[in-house]
Amino acid sequence: VGFVGIICAVVFANIGGAYGTAKAGQGIMAMGIRSPELLMKNIIPVVMAGVLGIYGLIVAVILNGKFSKPEATGYVTYSQYTAFSHLAAGLCCGLTSLASGIAIGISADAGTRAVGAQSAMAASWKKMGFTGDSGGQESGAGDALFVGTIL
Repeated sequence: VGFVGIICAVVFANIGGAYGTAKAGQGIMAMGIRSPELLMKNIIPVVMAGVLGIYGLIVAVILNGKFSKPEATGYVTYSQYTAFSHLAAGLCCGLTSLASGIAIGISADAGTRAVGAQSAMAASWKKMGFTGDSGGQESGAGDALFVGTIL
């Protein structure tokens, strides 16, 4: 059961990161056609989405370190409580990163296209990108790592 938590953390976090990166990249390419000089200024959402996969990897490494080998008698000291808490930690990190990746991708796609049409909107869409990420807190994607580590 604990290994499923590791799988969920890595898989869902990387799916969220990949989706966010792809959608943000689509928006940046569409914006780059109209305003190529703003291309590098709008790369922040791609980096934010890429970090989500790293959160899943960190939680997976932490959870993997909690497993113990069977003793010489053949008994394992890994309880069901620990197994289900590892499952909860992996699901929490993975699904939160998946939701964050979707939010980053959608807001970055719309925001970068709007910036390409009117560059005065740059500050407002960046704020929208940060607040769309994990519950309305600035740069809150770290919440998935924090809560997963606590569990």
